[in-house]
Amino acid sequence: MKATTRRVVVGMAAIAMSASLAACGQAGGDSGDSGDDGKKLIGLLLPENKTTRYETFDRPLITDKIKQLCSDCEVKYNNASQDTQQQKKQFDALITQGADVIILDAVDATATKSWVDRAASQGTEVVAYDRLAEGDVSGYVSYDNEAIGELQGEGLVEALGDKASDANVVMINGSPTDPNAALFKKGAHSVLDEKVGKIVYEQDIPDWSPDEANKKMSASITSLGKDGFDAVYSANDGMAGGIITALKKAGISDVPVGGQDSELAGLQRIVKGEQAFTIYKAIKPEAETTAQMAVALLEGKSIEKYGPESVDSKSKKGIPSKLYGAKVVTKDNIKDTLVADGVYKVEEICTKQVEKACKAAGLM
Repeated sequence: MKATTRRVVVGMAAIAMSASLAACGQAGGDSGDSGDDGKKLIGLLLPENKTTRYETFDRPLITDKIKQLCSDCEVKYNNASQDTQQQKKQFDALITQGADVIILDAVDATATKSWVDRAASQGTEVVAYDRLAEGDVSGYVSYDNEAIGELQGEGLVEALGDKASDANVVMINGSPTDPNAALFKKGAHSVLDEKVGKIVYEQDIPDWSPDEANKKMSASITSLGKDGFDAVYSANDGMAGGIITALKKAGISDVPVGGQDSELAGLQRIVKGEQAFTIYKAIKPEAETTAQMAVALLEGKSIEKYGPESVDSKSKKGIPSKLYGAKVVTKDNIKDTLVADGVYKVEEICTKQVEKACKAAGLM
């Protein structure tokens, strides 16, 4: 990989534009470092904060690893709050400020091609994080997302047990602007289409919105009737929460619902028996590999050991990549996975409201 060169911003107008764009791009106030001149600059752009993982895990893990590897690196962070135009402004501001590398988890991965190509042409490396952004990205770190969809499908089949072959299933998929959602859906369909009776209702949910998932689940209950389906595939835990609320409101309690991301609320629902399973994707290795790749690119070093695989996007072939695996988590293996890996402590999961269920599940 070529060494990255710093851009010099010329003129007071450009400096003013940089400050303005950075200000309008900030989510939740000042979340970056001091911005001292002379530091190497790495930008970190995350897509949204409805999913708890980004602020709780991804951001601190990436930032801490970068600082560990590069003491004179500055990390400028922004969250786009699920707004593509805001993320573009944040991206443009980083280019104006002279970012050496930008870690980009795109709100809309199909919208990024012109941004990323412009950055590459100016000497700024872009690492696609979690979602494969279009354009001339230098590397990509994520999970094998189609395989994760297959795990979701298998988890739902396992939850259905003997009823699976005749079961009617509702599918509530993720955001159509997130390429991972399409891969989750593809993987889940590859299992469910063969192993369950029929997919009787299916919707994609913009922005991974739990509220929209709740509305679509309510609509499916109205359309199919309370006895018209036997299980619900939910692409993530946040939407599973909205789905389960709709089921409760309709008086439905015996329908397994899957999820993904191992959110704390999702784990508590699993312990209580409201949600059948989630998918545990170890965020730490994904985040730290991304930080390592970004620093290597900044220093002009090879990223082969951080991206030993190769993937193709619609706009670029042979992108150096690392894709991690995942696990299905039920109440039976929470302790052996998330607790064992230090993601959550037992006392964080087993609050007073779920203490009795935790004891029954062997967590306490």
